[in-house]
Amino acid sequence: MTLTLAAADGRPAPAEDLAHFPLAIRGLTVSYGEKPAVFSVDASFHPGAMTAIIGPNGAGKSTLLKAALGIVTPLSGQITCYGRPLARQRERIAYVPQRASVDWDFPTRVIDVVLMGLYRQLGLLGRVRQRHLDTARACLDRVGMAEFATRQIGQLSGGQQQRVFLARALAQGADLYLLDEPFAGVDAATEKAIIAVLKDLKAQGKTVVVVHHDLATVRDYFDRVFLINTTRIAEGTVAEAFTETNLQAAYGGRLATAQMGAAV
Repeated sequence: MTLTLAAADGRPAPAEDLAHFPLAIRGLTVSYGEKPAVFSVDASFHPGAMTAIIGPNGAGKSTLLKAALGIVTPLSGQITCYGRPLARQRERIAYVPQRASVDWDFPTRVIDVVLMGLYRQLGLLGRVRQRHLDTARACLDRVGMAEFATRQIGQLSGGQQQRVFLARALAQGADLYLLDEPFAGVDAATEKAIIAVLKDLKAQGKTVVVVHHDLATVRDYFDRVFLINTTRIAEGTVAEAFTETNLQAAYGGRLATAQMGAAV
C-alpha cells in the first residue's frame, strides 16, 4: 500500500525525509466496523527519543501501534521503518503487547519466553546453544528476573510477567521498541524497573514508543508525546505538545480537573 506524500510546499516529499524516522505513519485509517478506530493519522516517531502515545480509552492508541506492526490491516495508509517497508525491517523492531492479550496459562518457563526473542538467531531447528542461554539470562538480569528463569510463566505476578516480556524484547537487540501499556496493572517496583530499562535503551540511542495512560508521569518519563482521539490531536516534544489545550482537545470532559493539574 503506497501513498504519494507531499512536503509543506505541495511538492512530493523526498524519500529520505521518511528515512530519518524509525517509524513514520502517513494517512493511516483503521476500522473495525463502520466507524473508524483511527482516521487519516500522520505520525513521525523520532530517533533516540522516548515517545508516549496518549489519549482517552477507545481513542485508537493500541490500534495505531498494531497497525504499524501489521497486526491489524489498515484500510489505507503508509507505514515505514527507517524509510523502508515494514516487512523488510522487522528484525529492527521489538514489541511488548498488552499483558491482558497474552495467554499466561501456556505451559512454558520464563527462560523459554525470553529465548523466543532470539528466534532469528536460533533458526528453523531452534537449537539453543550456551551463548543463547547466556543472552537470555543477561536480559532477565536487566529486568531483575534472573532468579525466576526456570519458573513457569503462569506462576508469576502480573508485574513479573511484564518484566519477562520486556526481557524477551531486549533479547531481540532491536533499534525500535514498541510497548503497549507496559505499566498497566503493575506494582510500583515493576514500573520503576521498566522505566529504568527504557531510559537505558534511550541512552544507547534506541527509539522507544509507549502507549501510556498515566498523564501524571508523562513529563518525568518521556521526551515526546503523540496525542490521539481517533484522529491526530498533537505531536511534538513534551514542552510543545503536552499542553492543557491539547489535552482538553483529546480528552474533552473526560479529563478531570485534578488529573489535568497533575498532568500539566
